[in-house]
Amino acid sequence: MASTSEKLIGKTNSQKDCLRHRLATSIALMVALLVSLNAFAGTRCSPFGDPPAKVDRGWFASFVTARNSVCLGGTLLGPWADGNGDSRYACLYEPADAAEREPLPILVFLHPSETSAYSVILTGLVGLTDKGVLGERNPGFILLAPQGRYTTHLYPGYDSNALGWDNWYRQLSPAGAVAAGGATYDENADAASIDHFVDETIAKAKVDRQRIYVTGWSNGAAMALLYALNRPWVAAAAVYSAPDPFSALFDVCTQTPVAAAPAGDGQAHVFNPRVPLMHVHNDCDIGGICPNGKRFAARVRALGGNVEDVIIDSSGLRVPSCDDSCGTDEMADGQIGTVASFRGLARHMRWPTQWNEWMLDFLRQHPLHIANDRAKREPGATLSLRQNSN
Repeated sequence: MASTSEKLIGKTNSQKDCLRHRLATSIALMVALLVSLNAFAGTRCSPFGDPPAKVDRGWFASFVTARNSVCLGGTLLGPWADGNGDSRYACLYEPADAAEREPLPILVFLHPSETSAYSVILTGLVGLTDKGVLGERNPGFILLAPQGRYTTHLYPGYDSNALGWDNWYRQLSPAGAVAAGGATYDENADAASIDHFVDETIAKAKVDRQRIYVTGWSNGAAMALLYALNRPWVAAAAVYSAPDPFSALFDVCTQTPVAAAPAGDGQAHVFNPRVPLMHVHNDCDIGGICPNGKRFAARVRALGGNVEDVIIDSSGLRVPSCDDSCGTDEMADGQIGTVASFRGLARHMRWPTQWNEWMLDFLRQHPLHIANDRAKREPGATLSLRQNSN
């Protein structure tokens, strides 16, 4: 006859088995749900990847957006209403004697998600507008920091709905809205907003139109890469810690960039495929995106593009490869340990200021050669970006 203790142990084991069974059943249901969601999401894919990001206009999102529309030490541009009627802003930083100098280069900075244009202060770039060398003669440059929108993101957790940029809807034709498959697709609202503020800056200041450059951080870096690959007037881009704008994390409408007409929805036509790019990222980065960045570089090189893929360690020194303990999945969707996840997050949140001079020098070495293609590649005043791309 079983003792009382044996009965209790048996009862406890039975409860554990029941709990395991319920947990396994729940996991199976969750997996099935995720598969069905992915399948459903796949049906929403278009010739331009994912649908346009949903704009959050709730009271909290509106409050956060309004509170972040500030320019510490700079000049606020806007509001300007984009194609969706949302007010857009940008911060402008110029050398003290910009009006007296020769035409100056422009560096467009796109902020990370969860922050706003003011985050450019954290990069050290504002302090270089007087002395940073982006041109061949006089030092100094104009720094333009547009602000994103509060939208849905294909990122995990808290970053799934936040201020940032929509690099998943890839309709960035310089011609604006386009027709495909019997439907009309509007231009990416974020790209159009960046265009507007670049044009506004050109109209206000003496600008070296051979030196319109782009940089960005995290989600802003992904948007900067996508923007540079689609804007023939961009001379070069140098960014920090970018997920692949065509294929990363939870995106089910992934695409391969191509330089010609796409063969199907799985390809994205880019209009500036050979724009020189520099991507500085960590060997241990957030979400395991280091191998994702390496794959992006390989895909752009396949277009005939020029990508300097710079991987750095925790000291900021260049290293030859990613840290496998922080993820090996090229989609940045693999299993990563807790410690490695925190390491990647901490590294990702710190802009590598020691690389600023290297990034600026890379940009300086790649001006836009517009002498033989001026009508197509040179922007002018308001609306001229689009007009000169036709």
